[in-house]
Amino acid sequence: MSKKKRAATEPQAVAPSTGGSEATAAEPSVPASSASEPVSPAEPRDEHHRTLDRRIGWALFLGATVLLLVTEKPAGFVRDESQYFHAGESYARWFQSFVSSPAQALKDENIAAAFSANREHPALMKNLYGLSFVLLHEKLGLLRPAAAFRFPAFVFAALILPLIFSLGRRLFGRGPALFAALSFFLVPRQFFEAHLACFDVPMATTWLLVVFCFVEALERPRWWLWTGIAFGLAMATKHNAYFIPLTLIPFSLWRGWEHSKARPEARRLFLAINGAFVAMAALYALMALTLGPRMLSTFDVISPQLGLFVLTAAGGTYLCWKLSRVDAPTFRAVAPLVSMAVLGPVVFYLHWPYLWHHPVERYSWYLSFHLNHEHYAWFYLGELLRQPPFPLGYVLVKTALTVPTSLFVPMVAGVAWVLVRTVRGQVTALEWVVLANAAMSVLVLSQPSVPHFGGVKHWFPSMPFLALLAAGVVLRGAEGLSTWLSSRVPALTEKTAFIALCALVSLPALLQSVRVYPYGTSAYSELAGGLPGAATLGMQRQFWANNVTGVLDWVNANARPGERIYFHEVHGGMIQDMQRNGMLRRDIQPIVDGMGCFMGTCPALADMVVYQYHQEFRETEFRTWEAFGTQKPVTGLYVDETPQVVVYRRR
Repeated sequence: MSKKKRAATEPQAVAPSTGGSEATAAEPSVPASSASEPVSPAEPRDEHHRTLDRRIGWALFLGATVLLLVTEKPAGFVRDESQYFHAGESYARWFQSFVSSPAQALKDENIAAAFSANREHPALMKNLYGLSFVLLHEKLGLLRPAAAFRFPAFVFAALILPLIFSLGRRLFGRGPALFAALSFFLVPRQFFEAHLACFDVPMATTWLLVVFCFVEALERPRWWLWTGIAFGLAMATKHNAYFIPLTLIPFSLWRGWEHSKARPEARRLFLAINGAFVAMAALYALMALTLGPRMLSTFDVISPQLGLFVLTAAGGTYLCWKLSRVDAPTFRAVAPLVSMAVLGPVVFYLHWPYLWHHPVERYSWYLSFHLNHEHYAWFYLGELLRQPPFPLGYVLVKTALTVPTSLFVPMVAGVAWVLVRTVRGQVTALEWVVLANAAMSVLVLSQPSVPHFGGVKHWFPSMPFLALLAAGVVLRGAEGLSTWLSSRVPALTEKTAFIALCALVSLPALLQSVRVYPYGTSAYSELAGGLPGAATLGMQRQFWANNVTGVLDWVNANARPGERIYFHEVHGGMIQDMQRNGMLRRDIQPIVDGMGCFMGTCPALADMVVYQYHQEFRETEFRTWEAFGTQKPVTGLYVDETPQVVVYRRR
């Protein structure tokens, strides 16, 4: 067997690099048409380097978890998070009842009673939040309620760092991989939202995990199985997961096609596997056209619809097994996709008891909810966005104005560099995968018909991959800098230049994160002129209502016993959580939207108004002036002299 053929069929390791110069030597140019090359640099590592990389990965994970835990308390509750607290606790009670009385718990009415809370999102993270609350707060008493709910979110967020490091290690070497991993937490909005018991950062984690498993599966046995399970976990986190296959299918099919060129039997099985799943999709489309709504109403345990999936899954699995005995490289190219198609729906169904009795009906409602999601008002460049079509450049502009400029510029340059290398035929396979996943969330959310709200959190899955591309640019910049200065500063090595450049790029982002925390949704970049510049540009100053914590100490110290206070943009669940965690006095009588009033009419019922500055809610402030007879606030939260939360008190 030729040397080239062995490289295509045997598992490959990563080059033993520790910094810029070694990583460069380990990354050969790979012609874009050569699928026989490994997906990443192929120089073997010895056990010392593998052990060191594992230790770095564990250090990143544990360090990030501890950092999030010790910085958790200042992070205020966001509107969505309190709903997930409530849902998670409800789910945990069901699991407790299942342990004590499984037969009763498995009845549909009991499942529905527990899991109807926040049924518009899958249950994985809420299951973990609730069980963590029961264990770490109620049983062990180790953490306050909020921290106990949030602890699984810390773990998921911390997992991003070793995953980035592992992929970056394959791409550029140890030094750039470490920079890429750490830079994810240097973005203020990402660091803030990593504290929250929400879904956006965990979605970025599970997306990254699927890609990591997919890359491993191309070169190592049994990782196709983990790819399918990881995809199921991504589906169980949030509906963004449905876009992951779009980034992997073209690459996988191309690689399988190239590998099977010289093996007719492998080519036949490869085509048969793909044909089975294409036929299933076509038959489902035909059923939808002919049966209409009856397709879902007749979808049951014993039905042609379910039988088609079972037969296709079984047939595809059998054909994959045969292919594995004929040609390992072709099998490894297609097996992850088959595993995702078969195991993804199974994991998704099993994780969510709410689906167990009525899977199609309840899944259809869940899908319909997001396909017809409401549009929230959003302030963007001086314009209130209320309904589509939304600006095509919204995502790119918002990213440029919120990601620290010292990190954003290398991200853009990294995308451009991969595109240039693609034109030259020098791009590596892993670079393709990284670029596709960096672009997918951004492209989907850029569609003018997609609801535009929530700051930047909806395209967080792109950010780890953009961090990887940015690390490559920093590495190349260090190489160029050391070459240019070599005659002037002979002692300057490439490694020293790389460390200096990393520090130079990271410092502004670090200072910005420290300065703005815990008001992460108010973070804007140097390109925006910070928060004051963003306010001048007409951008949303903050959202999610978490900044209200900035005035709670004053409220607790100055509110009269039993004083009626209108907390603008704060719902009842948030009030309960703030009181349960000792952040708001229990004798205060809160007024929130929906308690006999709404927005502009609530101030008339209150003695104090805690108003959150939003352009779309300015009428509420005007009504407060009218009801209280004053335009002068008694206190407020001002970030860089920019009003965020303003408190008014009746004369």
